[in-house]
Amino acid sequence: MLAVVLASAALAEPVKNGFDLAGALIPPEAVESGGPPRDGIPSIDQPRFAPGTRVKFVRDEDRVLGVNRNGVAKAYPIRILNWHEIVNDTFGDERIAVTYCPLCGTGVAYVAEAGGRKLAFGVSGLLYNSDVLLYDRATQSLWSQLMNQAVAGPMKGARLTAIPLTHTTFADWRARHPDTLVLTPETGYSRDYHRDPYRGYESSAALFFKVSRLDKRHHPKELVIGLEVNGRFKAYPFAALERTTGDVRGCTSVASAPGCAPRATELRDTVGSRAVIVRFDPQNRTGAVHDAASGAEIPSVIAYWFAWYAFHPDTDVFESATGG
Repeated sequence: MLAVVLASAALAEPVKNGFDLAGALIPPEAVESGGPPRDGIPSIDQPRFAPGTRVKFVRDEDRVLGVNRNGVAKAYPIRILNWHEIVNDTFGDERIAVTYCPLCGTGVAYVAEAGGRKLAFGVSGLLYNSDVLLYDRATQSLWSQLMNQAVAGPMKGARLTAIPLTHTTFADWRARHPDTLVLTPETGYSRDYHRDPYRGYESSAALFFKVSRLDKRHHPKELVIGLEVNGRFKAYPFAALERTTGDVRGCTSVASAPGCAPRATELRDTVGSRAVIVRFDPQNRTGAVHDAASGAEIPSVIAYWFAWYAFHPDTDVFESATGG
């Protein structure tokens, strides 16, 4: 009888990696351990940078996450983020958290503040829908990267403000921002940043962890530009954008127009009653979304299709005129 009572209590108040999931906004049983313990994947809390014009450790074709904020441009090589997933950084006086989930292909940057608190984040070692769960060190709350929200702990329900982030090649980012700084491998940790621990994963249909739902309209690892506007979600698969022959522009300089590159596709659309412009660059495998009226960039995320759909099953999906 005592064993039954203890088992029931464990189910009612699940604890994983030291995090209490009681009353979580997501099903506790759907939260999985990714393998490493809390902080087993260490965040970078004292990032060091070098001028982009002089770096030797990043190749032109390497993928980076780029943030341009408060007059400062920085590039975060994916080859480093694969091993750390979070960089707690500052742009001027503003704290910014740059996050990357290799399993979902998702890079998201946030203003590191919520509920009047300035926050720093670590890697919990837990996953939901195969996506990294962050935790803030001030309250030990768990945050879902793709929900932009605390899902368990004292800050449950609080939201983070996402900011525009570019997922592109280093050559493209440097062309747009010649004065960019670049995160260096001097992280304070011994890691082989020349080795990709996820090699081959992006082309395989296999997933390492469970997700709540799957959709077979696209390959699970098809890249999409995911957008949320006024509670409406829409995905723009790269394959469909590549087949789009609408407004196709040839540009002389990517620096002159963000998202512009040779034969970049410019698509006008309406999402959540907001007129937007989607700019897709097939050469650098990147894209961005801008407000059609003001031209301001709207935060979006490049993600694997399976990940976007798992979190947003009601998403609209862009289809090219040729179908798909």
